[in-house]
Amino acid sequence: MQRSSNTPRNSTKAQAMQPARRRLLKAGGVALATLSAPALVMGQTSPKIRVGFWPVASGIPFFAAIEKGYFKDAGLDVEPLKLASPQQVAEAMIAGRAEGSSNGTGSAALGIAEIAQPGLLQIFCTNPTNQKFVLDEFIVAKDSPIKAINELSGKRVACGPGVQNVILARTVLERAGAKNFNVVELPIGQHIAAIAAAQVDACYTLEPTGTVGRMNGTTRNLEVGVIAKYVLGDPMAPWHGGSASLTTEFIKKYPEVTRRYIAAYKRGVDLVKNNPAEARPFLKGYTAIEGALTNEVPMADYMMSNEFKPSDIAYFQKFFDLFTERGIFNRKVDVGAMLYKG
Repeated sequence: MQRSSNTPRNSTKAQAMQPARRRLLKAGGVALATLSAPALVMGQTSPKIRVGFWPVASGIPFFAAIEKGYFKDAGLDVEPLKLASPQQVAEAMIAGRAEGSSNGTGSAALGIAEIAQPGLLQIFCTNPTNQKFVLDEFIVAKDSPIKAINELSGKRVACGPGVQNVILARTVLERAGAKNFNVVELPIGQHIAAIAAAQVDACYTLEPTGTVGRMNGTTRNLEVGVIAKYVLGDPMAPWHGGSASLTTEFIKKYPEVTRRYIAAYKRGVDLVKNNPAEARPFLKGYTAIEGALTNEVPMADYMMSNEFKPSDIAYFQKFFDLFTERGIFNRKVDVGAMLYKG
């Protein structure tokens, strides 16, 4: 049976919460068109699981699980939803248009969604990165005279769309010693072209952008693993910048389906960690990288929620606390409470 498009879920509650949701998600670059959502039909045993993803390399376990048929093997109907920003993924989950997010979805965007609708979601897998497991980086033109981030004073710097990218770009620039810079949001797929056209002097971006620019001779990496170094204070600290999640409503309604979904998703994680060469081709079609370039993209690390140690939670919390300090989160968000424990 299908969802009824005309029956809102908890419409009175949803209407009362609309102003707060709009304010919080607008801060991340999202305008909510609608916030009420249809409910899954009771008794449905194999619901469609719509999963939002942002086209970055760290989403590869999800891509692999689809292409290798791991979800189908588990008897699951999973629909990938390619969206333009992490905030759009969060919006889709709030509005009931998605049941989950893939790795690569900005954790801060999920934190904003959790503030907008407390108890909305649970995180079951993150993609921690640092200077060894590279995702985040500053890039400049191949022949740029700029040699360090602190030389970006007075420069125009692009970042991906949304509050997480903007806050992190600004924080790294400030802590590296740059001053009077101008940060502008651009779709991540436009970063290389913007540098090539001299529209910006540098970009804070995510893989596979750096690899694509390097391989086509357009850009070079200025510094990688910048969030671990400048935000967490240790170049090798795990930055849990992206997270795979499911809505709490879905988890409660379909606990057995949830377990099968997470087990199938973990097969994708295990493939990436144990046989990255087999997994890399699945970047094609889901990200901007094609062909032989898939062999060059650095891989993030991955951690299931039941693998978290106290130090991992502490680093994740430190990352979230930055957004509270900057006024993006209007209250402290407890990372531990958001982790799936099923």
